[in-house]
Amino acid sequence: MAEKKSKLAEIKTKPTAASVEDYINSVDGEQKRKDSFVLLEMMKKATGEEPVLWSSSIIGFGNKRYKSPATGREVDWFRIGFAPRKANLSLYLTVAIGQYDKALEKLGKHKTGGGCLYINKLADVDMKVLKGMIDAAAKKNS
Repeated sequence: MAEKKSKLAEIKTKPTAASVEDYINSVDGEQKRKDSFVLLEMMKKATGEEPVLWSSSIIGFGNKRYKSPATGREVDWFRIGFAPRKANLSLYLTVAIGQYDKALEKLGKHKTGGGCLYINKLADVDMKVLKGMIDAAAKKNS
């Protein structure tokens, strides 16, 4: 059977030249801003990459081309990232968050869905476990 020809999909979420620090400083809530700067440093160390603001609200590190095994479509995306949302901190560590089941059991208060890890505030989780997950995701997605 012939291999599906890959097509680079055009997506709306794209890297920008906007300042990541300015964006974080504009986020509502002092705790969310503080937590965002902690995540920024953790992900910077884990990836060795500088952060880039994607669209208007996602902070991504590195670049990776993902290919859908089902459709053959490819998209350019960041290796790992996070977004300080109104409801929580959304962490983008992998397309299959379930691979971290053991770590998630030890993490603390969180939710998962659609490949994302949702945390209300960093004080709710075990920071060593979170750091381990971030480091593992950065290594796996390199």
